[in-house]
Amino acid sequence: MKFPIKVIIADNHPISRNGIKSLVETQDNIEVILEASKGFEVIDFLEKGNLPDILITDIEIPDLDGIELTKFIKSNYPQIKGLILTSVDQEQLITKCFDAGADGYLLKNVTTSEIVFAVEQLNAGYKYLSTSIGMKFLDPIQKKYSVEAGSMKRSVQFSKRELTILNLIAEGFTNTEIADKLFTSKRTIEGNRQNLLHKTGKKNTAELIGFAIRNAIID
Repeated sequence: MKFPIKVIIADNHPISRNGIKSLVETQDNIEVILEASKGFEVIDFLEKGNLPDILITDIEIPDLDGIELTKFIKSNYPQIKGLILTSVDQEQLITKCFDAGADGYLLKNVTTSEIVFAVEQLNAGYKYLSTSIGMKFLDPIQKKYSVEAGSMKRSVQFSKRELTILNLIAEGFTNTEIADKLFTSKRTIEGNRQNLLHKTGKKNTAELIGFAIRNAIID
């Protein structure tokens, strides 16, 4: 028989606490063994030998906030996984929570499926970050690389013939085969290939093709 994942919920708002419980207990493999409104309630419970697999805690709880509680548990009960569940998505606070030993960070607007998935991921030994936060962090990175790629494409100008040759090189044709297709000499194609390497600052054909693909110059 597979044992359920034992969970403690620490949140000083009864409605929020009950809501979290009702969400996670829809699953047969999760059991809430304590609902606490204060940090020291959790510690007292643990010191009596009641050890959960996962602690789900808000940050703003009385007497011992969620970050301090997480830090205490990681120092004294390292086998317990800590999941921060809060409405705050500030980058500095998220970093502070993970530095304190948290294994996961979720926003309170998550769906049932995501909170259950997060609990299961932590129980399996993985870290977890709320999908909405992950996308928020990823967006500026994507924009940064898009701008860099666009700048690179604009800084290197190719003639129509060079683009034709570049595509043929990418398709694996030799200089001789390209010369035959374009009705020119092999030496001319060799010169074109060298010009392409020089323009892009690449050392060989493999780097040239990689550059062209990354910058969407060829498909």
